[in-house]
Amino acid sequence: MSTNNTSAFLADLPIFAEFEDVANLTRYRPLPDGWALAVADVVSSSDAIARGKYKSVNMAGASVITAVLNVLKGSGFPFVFGGDGAVIAVPPEGIAAVTTALAAVARWIEEDLGLNMRTAMVPLAEVRAAGHDVRIARFQANPDMTFAMFAGGGSAWAEAQMKQGRFTVQIAPPGSRADLTGLSCRWNPIQSRNGQIVSIIAVPTAQPRLDAFRTLVAEVVAVANKAGGFGNPLPVEGPTPHLTFGGVATEASALAPPGKRLKAKIKVVVAIVMTVLLYRTKLTLGSFNAREYAKQLTRNTDFRKYDDGLKMTIDVDAEGLAAIEALLENASAAGICRFGLHKQDSALVTCIVPSLRANDHMHFIDGASGGYAQAATHMKTKPVFLRAEPQ
Repeated sequence: MSTNNTSAFLADLPIFAEFEDVANLTRYRPLPDGWALAVADVVSSSDAIARGKYKSVNMAGASVITAVLNVLKGSGFPFVFGGDGAVIAVPPEGIAAVTTALAAVARWIEEDLGLNMRTAMVPLAEVRAAGHDVRIARFQANPDMTFAMFAGGGSAWAEAQMKQGRFTVQIAPPGSRADLTGLSCRWNPIQSRNGQIVSIIAVPTAQPRLDAFRTLVAEVVAVANKAGGFGNPLPVEGPTPHLTFGGVATEASALAPPGKRLKAKIKVVVAIVMTVLLYRTKLTLGSFNAREYAKQLTRNTDFRKYDDGLKMTIDVDAEGLAAIEALLENASAAGICRFGLHKQDSALVTCIVPSLRANDHMHFIDGASGGYAQAATHMKTKPVFLRAEPQ
């Protein structure tokens, strides 16, 4: 596929505005032949989270997306942030460069975050040969931002193959670096306003009843929608910036190699101080308005997504949580879905901010005590109910 064909495919992807209909697979379009999936996840992420490295785990997942989008030179390529990893659709002309970027970012994650990130490049032809597909649509989060949604079973299959050691991208030599321009981790954990932050994963069973699963997704989303901001953990007015410097060293390590990080640290500190000052004084600096940026941050979060199943990190009250749990338990017992969830008091925000002067900054939400990784672990421990086939 040529660059022109890639641009045409991305421009023509279906866009929908009602998240309740995210499981309507007729809205999705198959990836063209020749594409591949770049897949990554942190090895033993639950153990890392238990050691208090939850923020580093999220940073690792976001860094993979950053490295790949930077080498592809655009944010329009489909991806999904999974908390401890990511999946990105890669066009044929970008496969070689993205493979190099995956190897380099895995090395940075090992050396600077102290985590083992496995990565793989899975050809779409292999996905389809195994009986799966990768279909893409876009959800219109707001007028300035869309997020890609993945369906067809191919993303989940690719991740499973990676964990079995197939399609592995070997880690780059020591000292290798990926381009992580834009990666940011400046926000404190966001405390729940409604009751609890809940990370939810719900996927169809191996004997899918897709109409029933689509109805389930719509019902779960409808309950979440009753919370302020549709369950978005971030307030409508945006999070309030504070003079907090806990993420400065990590962000500086993404920007510069060892021995050259003092300037990067100063740059990050100055940016934090200026943002807080402008927010508190309601002043602007050129075209940058800190309060409008905070509002845009809320609108540009990926707190809900579809990646071969529903994934949400939402802020809900006790009544809403009970209703969602009942829906999921009943659907599980009926053989409609498998699910896991994890409850916590706060959410984490990790960001890709190419420029403070544009509205294309992206913000990834996960639960602050393990979120999606813990929900996935919970799902593995639950019994699987399959409907009986007719005799």
